Amino acid sequence: MKNLLSIRSYSASPVSHSHDFNQVVLPLRGAINIQVEGFSGKVAPRECVIVRANEEHLFTAEREARFIVADMDRLPSNVSASQHIVFEINKPLLNYLLFIESQLEYQINAHIEQSMYNTFYLLLESQHLLPKLDLRIHNALNFINENIAEPLKIESIAKEAFLSPTQFKKIFKEQLGLTVLEYITALRMEKAQALLTHTDYPLQIIGENVGYKELSSFSRKFKQHYGFPPTKFKS
Repeated sequence: MKNLLSIRSYSASPVSHSHDFNQVVLPLRGAINIQVEGFSGKVAPRECVIVRANEEHLFTAEREARFIVADMDRLPSNVSASQHIVFEINKPLLNYLLFIESQLEYQINAHIEQSMYNTFYLLLESQHLLPKLDLRIHNALNFINENIAEPLKIESIAKEAFLSPTQFKKIFKEQLGLTVLEYITALRMEKAQALLTHTDYPLQIIGENVGYKELSSFSRKFKQHYGFPPTKFKS
């Protein structure tokens, strides 16, 4: 059984090989150019590439680039069932990679390393598996995630993507299967639910943390989304 996490760099010269275990490569800094199965291209930070057992793959990367690599005997069911080879990862997993890097560079501790792998597996299992996105949409999602507590206007988000509002809305829906507003609302409601569960913040503060300055607006949107008000959820 091969289940471990490591920090890797890759050669600038093309290297081709295969192995009898699954591998998940997640860039920390820099990008990897990889050919695997039906994909050939660049995988950058906030993305993840899946190399299934016994698949021949070829890759190159700049010397300074660094990656977290997970060698896995078994992929989570959402990953193994997916047609995506490269997909976006969410902010919690992205932040967890930095912790993995810090811990692996700090000491050898088999118990911590096993715990880190188990947590990594659970975080990978929780991914929505968005396909590799147009870089412009990728930039827009970063902007949305970093500014979820602020008023988000289509015009401002489209500007981050260097697109007109009309073009942006069209490409966004094509790539994510949701409108921009649907995506933002789902993200806000998911964060609100987490804050309601894991903190003792007042509802006003929770609403402000997910972009609703007025408590009434937050409560109304929460009830529309979940079918009951946040007061009932919090109790």
